[in-house]
Amino acid sequence: MIAVLGSANMDLVATVDRAPGRGETVTGHTFTTVPGGKGANQALAAARAGGDVAFLGAVGDDDFGRRITTLLADAGIDVSGLAVGDRPTGTAHITVDATGDNSIVVVPGANGTVTELTDAHRAVLDRAQLVMMQLELPLPLVTAAARYARSRGVRVVLTPAPAVPLPAELLAAVDVLVPNEHEAALLAGFADPVEAARSLAAGGGDVVVTLGGRGALRVGGGTETRVPAFEVEAVDTTAAGDTFAGVLAVGLAEGLDWDDALRRASAAAALSVRRAGASSSMPDRAEIDAFLTEG
Repeated sequence: MIAVLGSANMDLVATVDRAPGRGETVTGHTFTTVPGGKGANQALAAARAGGDVAFLGAVGDDDFGRRITTLLADAGIDVSGLAVGDRPTGTAHITVDATGDNSIVVVPGANGTVTELTDAHRAVLDRAQLVMMQLELPLPLVTAAARYARSRGVRVVLTPAPAVPLPAELLAAVDVLVPNEHEAALLAGFADPVEAARSLAAGGGDVVVTLGGRGALRVGGGTETRVPAFEVEAVDTTAAGDTFAGVLAVGLAEGLDWDDALRRASAAAALSVRRAGASSSMPDRAEIDAFLTEG
């Protein structure tokens, strides 16, 4: 079982020809509300790829929270650990331009109420093979959960986004770190993704740096692996990183070797960018299989 401890937001998405500069107003084309949050997105990506997933987090007692809970449950995700907090559901305000690039402002809301590792969290982690986390919940909680999971022999996968300096005790408890190249550069202090990955992997874990249209790089276990991206026409890149991470987690939980796990994750990310939205763009297992067969 894959446990996901993370954020759940409602994405408020506006599409524009180009993103506005500071102090500028531009006219948008469309506006949609789509359930998201890095935690919920990764949980959905993993579940749609065939993973047995439990989600731990919080939403508000509002329409956004109910929509998110229903979406997760309908995907077969165990939502018994999704608390209803006294703050509104978190929101992410996303602008997507004509090239598919995006900028995002996150308002944590109920996510900010998940501050301590509870007995309910521990009970789920005790049953898990792997736990996925991000940094949209308070950092002390993420650190405590990673350390607890490591003490129970549960594999810890961390997407360090939004990027902030990570305490040594958290990095020491992470088995697989999955930053994009900008996050890797911030964490390691090297602009070159290969140097950054090597530096971050020096502690003994595996590091997978996502490189957008250039694919992904994995460093760990004394080896380096590059996986090229699949060539597709991008509509919206919002969910690519979370889709990649969620599907990678499924591959690792199923015991795939690194090459196969990375290839499946890359294929899923490619499929996700061909559709708009976050949760609405994530492929299911059959789509991933068909895409790999055709490719």
